Amino acid sequence: MDITHEVFNQPAPLVEYNLFETNQPLQCALRFNAPSLDTAELMQLGARLGTAEMQAHARLANVHTPELHTHDRFGRRVDRVEFHPSYHALMAASVEAGLHGAPWASPPNVSAHVRRAAGFMLFTELEASSLCPISMTYAVTPALRGNPALYADWAPGLTSRHYDPALKHWQAKPGLTMGMGMTEKQGGSDVRANTTRAVSAGADAWGQRFAVTGHKWFFSAPMCDAFLILAQAPGGLSCLFLPRVLPDGSLNAIHMQRLKDKLGNKANASAEVEFSDAAAWLVGEEGRGVAQILAMGTMTRLDCALGTSGLMRQSLAMALNHAAQRQAFGKPLLAQPLMRNVLADLAIESEAACALSIRLARTFDHSNDDHEQALSRLLTPVAKFWICKRGSAFAQEAMECLGGNGYVEAGGEGTMARIYREMPVNSIWEGAGNIMALDLLRALRRPEAVAALAQELSAAAGAHPALDRLAARLPAQIEEFASEAQARRLAQAIALAMQAALLCRSAPGAVADAFCDSRLAGHWGQTFGTLAAGTDFDSIIDRAMPY
Repeated sequence: MDITHEVFNQPAPLVEYNLFETNQPLQCALRFNAPSLDTAELMQLGARLGTAEMQAHARLANVHTPELHTHDRFGRRVDRVEFHPSYHALMAASVEAGLHGAPWASPPNVSAHVRRAAGFMLFTELEASSLCPISMTYAVTPALRGNPALYADWAPGLTSRHYDPALKHWQAKPGLTMGMGMTEKQGGSDVRANTTRAVSAGADAWGQRFAVTGHKWFFSAPMCDAFLILAQAPGGLSCLFLPRVLPDGSLNAIHMQRLKDKLGNKANASAEVEFSDAAAWLVGEEGRGVAQILAMGTMTRLDCALGTSGLMRQSLAMALNHAAQRQAFGKPLLAQPLMRNVLADLAIESEAACALSIRLARTFDHSNDDHEQALSRLLTPVAKFWICKRGSAFAQEAMECLGGNGYVEAGGEGTMARIYREMPVNSIWEGAGNIMALDLLRALRRPEAVAALAQELSAAAGAHPALDRLAARLPAQIEEFASEAQARRLAQAIALAMQAALLCRSAPGAVADAFCDSRLAGHWGQTFGTLAAGTDFDSIIDRAMPY
């Protein structure tokens, strides 16, 4: 045997483990935010997501990407997207877990949004891009209440735990999904610049009907059963319900031009579409489309923070798994002092992201609580801005822990490379960093939002001197950084303060102290792996290990 072909000192892959059972930071966040939550379903989901079978589905869904078929062989328009069976397996698993609609089922479970948030994070560790239609279904379902007739017909299918990918009439399907179409090529985030037009076409059982002509530059998950879109109606920019299959069973005039060739998110389809007198129904008030969008955007922005937190956790777990087995210079990487600094630094960043994301999800479970709703308006842009901004740098550092093995794709088996490509999308989608920072400024114009922040920080008073100093400075910073040019600095300050307060109240002292000493007190460099020498590396790393 040729000794050069003997493979040794290569770590075994991270597989056949329970993603929930081994995630101590997530369990800690759940105990803090939802102490009465039954986690049995999450334990079952975590076990399923860690199997070799599900990992194979994640790989295959990204290797065999969606294909667009605009016409059949006879020349008729079909506008159909074909997916690999593994993509449908992933969709079925996420729907069975209720990640698309469990909080809207009747009656809702206790802490339904927190439980769903934890499941969403776990699923992101397995495969992120299939969660795009799951997130949009979660976000748009309550918006349909703006059209009671539509909601009565569609809500049962949108909360059902049955997945049916077939393109057919909604009444013939045991489960339904929904997407969105807001962005146009000339407007981007400025949706008021939309040019798509909606002409009144009478009324029927679903209310005011319109004929829609125009385009959408990003039409997310075009294989869904229906979409909420924006169009210029006679009364102004309005939110409309656009089904793929019309009530009479015919296909709606939604013409797909091409699928987007994206950096990440390969398994999921995003399309450019044109409408040619497509039938759509009014949701909410005519001319109030932006208000409808803002309500949905809050939920999808939550999912951006959750998704990035899940990707952080998975890349950290892979780095730890590699470092525990790989030998270098006579001992495992995990025993090398500088590698331990890097891994511990990544671990506290990951736990801080998890803590803030789950705290935000908790606000959704208390829609009648003034404090929680004020905090939701404040934390949604903060969490989406900061956590998603940290994601790409985090994934790059975790990839470096694996060296070349992390960089290669290897026929889709390079999970770390897939995570790295996926990271930017959550920062860009549903409002990039500047949009989030400006949303924060708008939230801070309300005194109740400032009061809610102060109340949250006061609960951690005395836990760490650096946090006390930052909390004392924040009121002045809110005044000082109230201009648009300084909005990002303000978002960063509030994010770090909230993360520190949450860790001080819920995480072990080693984690909270390391976070405050580095992020707040300045005992840190400008890259990961620069924690102070006195940091309790052993406790932090042991807590983060995926076994």
